[in-house]
Amino acid sequence: MAYEFVNTERRGPILIVTMNRPEVYNAVHAPMHNEMSQVWDDFAADDDLWVAVLTGAGDKAFSAGNDLKYTAQGGKGTPPPTGFAGLSTRFDLEKPLIAAVNGFAMGGGFETALCCDILLAADTARFALPEVKVGLFAAAGGVQRLSRQIGRKQAVEMMLSGRQASAAEGKELGFVNAVYPQNELMDAALAKAEEICAVSPSSVKATKRVLNHLDELERLRESLAYSREVIEDLRHTEDFKEGVNAFVEKRPPQWKNR
Repeated sequence: MAYEFVNTERRGPILIVTMNRPEVYNAVHAPMHNEMSQVWDDFAADDDLWVAVLTGAGDKAFSAGNDLKYTAQGGKGTPPPTGFAGLSTRFDLEKPLIAAVNGFAMGGGFETALCCDILLAADTARFALPEVKVGLFAAAGGVQRLSRQIGRKQAVEMMLSGRQASAAEGKELGFVNAVYPQNELMDAALAKAEEICAVSPSSVKATKRVLNHLDELERLRESLAYSREVIEDLRHTEDFKEGVNAFVEKRPPQWKNR
């Protein structure tokens, strides 16, 4: 399917998604929200796609966040139920997302990156939740996700000041997994995606299913009970049987994603 504001590319079981409004630093407006929501819907439904890499067009910005100019000029459209970039209120995606943050990620752009399971950054990337500087706050998950991913004190200081953090500081704080020279970022992101594709996709989905429910099942006892339910479902997949048989037969497994 062709999109106006998003580019997609398939490389085997890997989907590369590029936010494509470089003239406004990949800021997201209502039509782009809806396109991205459709991209993630299709990604979730396609058994031949196992991992997605999300990045921004150009070498300056991952995403500048919400397109305030579009809103101020009377731009129309309603964001989808799945939230900012089709991700902020999507809680049932069982396939991994890798953010390849190629430039600055501000406001909703940072919140979008925080929605991803793994965040890789160019050494030129910068991050901030500057909404407080324009009379807003990080309402697309920034308050909740940043405070969960790096700890409340550090997150609150960034949220209340709106200050920027470098990629290196992001790694030190813990919301960035790794930092690369900008020209090596996409290769690193694709290598990580391929690494994930080398393991059982059914097991990856089961892992994400449990992760998706962690905040609902805060008590360890409840979360472990849910894990037992998910592992029982996993035992009925072809990938479970293949993984065991391949180990016994001392050969590489041939995953089917079912």
